[in-house]
Amino acid sequence: MLTDQFGRTHNYLRISLTDNCNLRCFYCMPEENYDFTPHSKLMQVEEIDTLAKLLVQHGVNKIRLTGGEPFVRKDAAKIIHNLGKLPVQLTCTTNGIRIDDMLPDIVHADFHSINISLDTLHSDKFLKITRRNYFDRVMSNIDLLLIHNIKTKINVVLMKGINDDEICDFIEFTKNNKVEVRFIEFMPFTGNRWTSNQVMTQKEILEIIATRYDFKPLPMGIHDTAKSFSVSGHQGNFAIISTMSEPFCSGCNRIRLTADGKLKNCLFSKKETDLLTPLRENQDILPIIQSAIWSKAKTQGGQLNEKFEKIEASVIQNRSMINIGG
Repeated sequence: MLTDQFGRTHNYLRISLTDNCNLRCFYCMPEENYDFTPHSKLMQVEEIDTLAKLLVQHGVNKIRLTGGEPFVRKDAAKIIHNLGKLPVQLTCTTNGIRIDDMLPDIVHADFHSINISLDTLHSDKFLKITRRNYFDRVMSNIDLLLIHNIKTKINVVLMKGINDDEICDFIEFTKNNKVEVRFIEFMPFTGNRWTSNQVMTQKEILEIIATRYDFKPLPMGIHDTAKSFSVSGHQGNFAIISTMSEPFCSGCNRIRLTADGKLKNCLFSKKETDLLTPLRENQDILPIIQSAIWSKAKTQGGQLNEKFEKIEASVIQNRSMINIGG
């Protein structure tokens, strides 16, 4: 088992397949003309398979594919096919644009769930946030997942003055759609122009929802990052990921592999551990992985230890979200 110095066991692996994306969300990608990583510097299909198998041998039982947008990678189907053979719960976070193209592969690999990143239910605002016109296709693909009884979650990054006026609209969406809407507090990353006054906290979100809906908390596991709630009379439910206002580091079980083969032991860690170079040099990488996990900071990568209102985003040492993989 992969354990850190605080006794946390890591059994959840998030693999970024690419930093490329067919959207240009301002809070994720710092520039429109972004220089994507050349394919030769990305983990190749066999390398992803090798690393995943090694980590599964040492306790990983859940794998989430991320990006960028994982489904824009041309060999995504082959990667999914390989990972689908492992004894893990396979999941994915996607912007939903290519769900219709990838559906046969998703079904064949028996995905446990799919998370769709969608920050608005209005097409004009979707274009403003993403700088691309794919709203109708994303909504159609959410319907497609539900038709095929694939567990579907919708990730909503809330930002004051951008989409905080849609909180109850998303709750209403769960009335006749069996989805979990996950409200995510806006987090600071390189180039995303984060400021603390843009953060919609868990407390504020619940206060807004309570003005219109009756809800109650659902049981929460030790490793859960999302606090879930059921809504009276609704097929779906909602959850809140309170990274900034109420961190949940004590139960963290996550390992992240960036698309270029760097291990991040925390989303906010400034230190990364190169696995791809030693892997290509046929080195024994298990001790490298174990050392990286052991050195994990107690909370938020050791960088966000203050109240979020006091955080200076400009001094945080990290990558952009699209370069990390979420």
